[in-house]
Amino acid sequence: MRALVISGGGSKGAFAGGVAQYLMEGLGYHYDLFLGTSTGSLLISHLALQKIEKIREVYTNVNQDSIFSNCPFVIQKKYGVDNIGINHWNVLKNFYRGGKTFGESHNLLQLIRNTLTEEEFYALKHGPKDIVVTVSNLSLNQVEYKSIKEFDYDEFCEWIWISCNYTPFMSLVRKNGCEYADGGLGSMVPIEEAVRLGATEVDAIILHTEMTHFNRLPSRNAFALLTSMFAFMLDRIEKQNIRIGKYVANHSDAIINFYYTPTVLTTNSLIFDKDKMTSWWASGYDYALSKNVDQSEIEPI
Repeated sequence: MRALVISGGGSKGAFAGGVAQYLMEGLGYHYDLFLGTSTGSLLISHLALQKIEKIREVYTNVNQDSIFSNCPFVIQKKYGVDNIGINHWNVLKNFYRGGKTFGESHNLLQLIRNTLTEEEFYALKHGPKDIVVTVSNLSLNQVEYKSIKEFDYDEFCEWIWISCNYTPFMSLVRKNGCEYADGGLGSMVPIEEAVRLGATEVDAIILHTEMTHFNRLPSRNAFALLTSMFAFMLDRIEKQNIRIGKYVANHSDAIINFYYTPTVLTTNSLIFDKDKMTSWWASGYDYALSKNVDQSEIEPI
């Protein structure tokens, strides 16, 4: 059984789309299992449907308005670099309405429903492939994996949305008596789950460089500090997931093929820029192409 695993990474998901496109179209790989966390969960249903051009078009045209029903920050460009500043009015408005987070992301839920039709959902649900998204149950302090086989259309769209809710900047969702948030808070790279579900070969797309290549600039405001803190924590979680995934794969005789980003794409994955994301999709495709060409040219010892 072959599995495709896509990590979390916000706007960097465009790079993962390019890598997946080459693996599926360039190499002709067929996957039995698709697992995604956060931004990865947005991609996998369409990849399983092999509607790559459709999801590429959606991904490379998404912007802040597509995601946020109440955006808690503003984008400020200084010296050619995008930074985020607090949108004080929107944050206060959200708290006044009783919100527990700085912003709300209900537009993203609507985008998911507009993009994944009921016909497409049921074609996947009753098909041979399994599509699994990762969510974090904050109430029970555990990671949960939601398979398309177990839910109806509306519920599964909600689980995809929940998997992407990067709290405290996006919505905190109460469902089945529990509070849920971004799957990346517990499992950024669900390799272990892929192996547990029976995968013997895993292609894992990691939306991060293999080695740390940058030092963050000093935080300019509270939001910049929060995003830096979360990026640090998610980086630690990601590295731990990879180590555990390698260990489990080793003991299950499974093979893992890693696809890291070769360069730092962005230091703030909450900023969605059409030109950059279009470029990242193309660079993901080219990177996967070059990686597989390089490997095929290595002569056996």
